[in-house]
Amino acid sequence: MQKRWEIKPYNIKLARELETELGISRVLAQVLINRHVKNSSEAGFFLGAESKPLHDPFLLKGIDKAIARIKKAASNKEKVIVFGDYDADGVISSAMLFKLLTSLGIGVINHIPHRVNDGYGLNESIALFAKENAVKLIISVDCGITAKEEVEKIMGWGIEVIVIDHHEPETGRVPEALAVIDPKQADCRYPFRELSSVGLVLKLVQAISGQVDEEYLNLAAIGTITDVVPLIGENRLIVKQGLKNISGTKNIGLAALLDVGGIKGKKISPYHIGFIVGPRLNAAGRMDSAYKSLDLLLSEDYDEALKLAQALEKDNTNRQKLQKEIEKEAVDIVERQINFKDHNVIVLSKEGWHRGVLGIVASRITDRYYRPSIVISLSEGIGTASARSIDGFHLHSALMKCERLLENYGGHEGAAGLTIKKENIAPFTDLLNEIARETLDTKKLIPSIMIDSEVPLEQITLKLSNEINSLEPFGEGNETPVFCSTGVMVKGYAQTLGKDTLKFWVTDGKNTVSAVGFGMAGYKPLVAPNAKIDIAYNITIDDWNKSPQPQLKIKDIRESE
Repeated sequence: MQKRWEIKPYNIKLARELETELGISRVLAQVLINRHVKNSSEAGFFLGAESKPLHDPFLLKGIDKAIARIKKAASNKEKVIVFGDYDADGVISSAMLFKLLTSLGIGVINHIPHRVNDGYGLNESIALFAKENAVKLIISVDCGITAKEEVEKIMGWGIEVIVIDHHEPETGRVPEALAVIDPKQADCRYPFRELSSVGLVLKLVQAISGQVDEEYLNLAAIGTITDVVPLIGENRLIVKQGLKNISGTKNIGLAALLDVGGIKGKKISPYHIGFIVGPRLNAAGRMDSAYKSLDLLLSEDYDEALKLAQALEKDNTNRQKLQKEIEKEAVDIVERQINFKDHNVIVLSKEGWHRGVLGIVASRITDRYYRPSIVISLSEGIGTASARSIDGFHLHSALMKCERLLENYGGHEGAAGLTIKKENIAPFTDLLNEIARETLDTKKLIPSIMIDSEVPLEQITLKLSNEINSLEPFGEGNETPVFCSTGVMVKGYAQTLGKDTLKFWVTDGKNTVSAVGFGMAGYKPLVAPNAKIDIAYNITIDDWNKSPQPQLKIKDIRESE
């Protein structure tokens, strides 16, 4: 599909200011501006993330009350239930809380709901369990911010609740818990809103201990990347500092997982977390019970941890197989039933789809057709769904307008979950598409490449490549910068390497740079010798068996006008 190139607006005044005050290139300055940097102080914070201190945790609304209650539990030798979500953010948060609370002498009972049997979030059954076991405090983590009625019932039974969550609260409906820690709630003066739940637990550790040791940082970095929150602000600090020594982690379970994943001893990057560590930690909760992942992270015996890591490896393999089967079925439904003239949002449903892979399948459908998608699994007249969106369509806001047709929902701009009665799916689909027709610019339905800056080929040097690398780690909210050069000439003949990798050279008459396009062999007719082309690319460094030199990783090619 032909892509739109969108070059971000150039702020020449601020770029010059950053260039002068920080001694950086104009190109790097513009990339920082595109990451919402507003002055040289913020730019310095971004570039110096490896050594910058974390924000004051006591700026978080509710943290004082939470700490006072936790200290009371420690003094009274109470048992506390930690109720965590079944995804990696929830599981890692639960592990971190377990370590923190047990270090204070508190007896911890971990509870993670089963995705299929229990569903998402707090429920009455946990209150009954707490009452039967004389537990007077429940701490919910990575869930709870929308559980107003559930929290009210639990508190009414004399069981206090602390909510630690990073999701969007419903408008004017924050649960009346003993304490709510969520930087997205009203009147919270914390300077950064985008922490994941592991980030919030890290703040609790910081507030209680006065410091954050390496093991907590390691775990928080993994949860932050896996939960796909923006890698800017304090999240960038957590990831940059937490990944630094992760290959030497003291967490026995994590060490075993790195071993089984084949990355033990390597320099760990967000790629390794996002595509190797995270999927395995998520696999247990997707396929069955997330306790396997929690037990791994809390294990103190390497042989036991190794067995658990191998079990997660098996779960992940089974997850991949199941995901492919459901994805194929979903694509078949789209091809047979969806009319793209009428449907800007894809809503798919089928009886018995495994709930554990709905989010992944929704992501794949959105990537394939470049439309927001909602994938619903039906069981006994009730649909459980995961939703994914595209730039320009705020999912949570749209779902709020469909509230009367939903049993419940939650999420944020780009991703959400919901439950719905089977008979409401058709009217929900119609209403959601009506909202999309009113709010979604049809131009947004064409895949786009967001380009940070147009760069003359002569400016691409090893120094610039190293500058761009200083922006790592890349990920959500801090994507690998994309640049473009127009009217460059192909030098020599392009090569096809392996199955579909394209390798060629481009020149502007002053500088000649190598370019590689993975999966782009189909573009070979465009890169004939002396052809004039426009290219969009990442700037990388090629140091394979030679001295380092800049290389362009091609994202798109088009004929020059």
